[in-house]
Amino acid sequence: MAPKICPPAFVRTSKCCFPVAFSSFILVCLLAFTTQVLFFSPISPRALDLPIASSASSLPTNSRLQRAIKLGEGFVRAPEDVCLDKEGTIYTATRDGWIKRLHRNGSGENWKMIDSNTLLGITLTKEGDLVVCDAEKGLLNVGEEGITVLATHVNGSKIRFADDVIEASDGSLYFTVASTKFDLHNWYLDVLEAKPHGLLLKYDPTSTETSIVLDDLCFANGVALSRDEDYLVVCETWKFRCLKYWLKGEDKGKTEIFIENLPGGPDNINLAPDGSFWIALLQLTSDGLEFVHTSMASKHLVATFPKLIRIVNGVYKKAAVVNVAADGKIIRKFDDPNGKVMSFVTSALEWEDHLYLGSLNSNFVGKLPLKDT
Repeated sequence: MAPKICPPAFVRTSKCCFPVAFSSFILVCLLAFTTQVLFFSPISPRALDLPIASSASSLPTNSRLQRAIKLGEGFVRAPEDVCLDKEGTIYTATRDGWIKRLHRNGSGENWKMIDSNTLLGITLTKEGDLVVCDAEKGLLNVGEEGITVLATHVNGSKIRFADDVIEASDGSLYFTVASTKFDLHNWYLDVLEAKPHGLLLKYDPTSTETSIVLDDLCFANGVALSRDEDYLVVCETWKFRCLKYWLKGEDKGKTEIFIENLPGGPDNINLAPDGSFWIALLQLTSDGLEFVHTSMASKHLVATFPKLIRIVNGVYKKAAVVNVAADGKIIRKFDDPNGKVMSFVTSALEWEDHLYLGSLNSNFVGKLPLKDT
């Protein structure tokens, strides 16, 4: 029998140590990863309760938003909100810093340059000026004579994320602050953190003072006045509901739920001619990834690595708007279930039997004939 030959000592040592060294390396990587996620995460999250099954969520999906006509295609960039004057001229604020006008004859006009890429909600005043929410600069008045900053602070704190605005008949401006912690470019972190950082504010044109109407709102987004201006409706995006705040009557100063368990996060809201409301809905989570919002580890992981947010966030994949009656019941719902024509629709405004649609993921303003739908 041939003598048994043992490998050199250094070879035996190398083979034995390799698994140990590799395991140690993996352990160090895992510890570094855990440290990065837990100690450098930009959020301190809590679990988010997703909508429970309701009559709203059971509405059948359709493709009616795919019938939208594209206005100003290529001329506007991510028009988040739209409004129309008495002549039917469309105003919209875009990502390139312009307030743009789309005329009824089909022409487009660069009207006023604000030099900001954070322009959001807009409204026309009874004086004919435009009031714009700038997520960085605050509340702005834009007119033929130029631009005036109306509000930049409230109670000594900078207004950091002005979102949507509406004017009352007395000239008061009610506007929302989506988050006092996160800015527009990191808005999804507010969804992941799931803590109330939003505000509803009031600007008094007589005193030029800004005051807090409601605080601790869950991403305060769209705001609208009822037809008789006896109450306001404000959207809480990641709470999947809208609140009613009474301005008049025996319930003045009280808050109640207007509608809840919406089949999407409510963005902007607009009063319709018949006294109902149009609400744009966002799909806040991609299908199959709902577990992220109930897992603290998943929340930290996604928040720490921004590329993961694009995967979890579902707003670019579809679009939906709902028409809600004054009693808080859904009348009808329009969808683009696969984002074929429109996705990330953020506003819906009815005018002359058409619905005008803003979106943060389009280069046009949508125009949907309501009689055909």
